Amino acid sequence: MALSIPLPDDQQRRLQEVARRLNLSTEELAAAAVRDLLAQPAQDFEAAARRVLKKNHELYKRLA
Repeated sequence: MALSIPLPDDQQRRLQEVARRLNLSTEELAAAAVRDLLAQPAQDFEAAARRVLKKNHELYKRLA
C-alpha cells in the first residue's frame, strides 16, 4: 500500500533532515515511524483503560 501524506514545508524539511542523518529515504523513515506507532497504541490504550477502570471502580459498582 502506498500513502501520500501532505506535510507543511517545515515538517517536510525536518523529515528530510532526520532521514539524511539516519541515511534513510524519507519514505523509509516515515514507514518506520508508522510501524512504531502501530506497535504502541494497544499497549498504551490498555494501560489507560486500566487506570480509568481502577480510578472509577466505585462509581461503576454503584451504577451497576
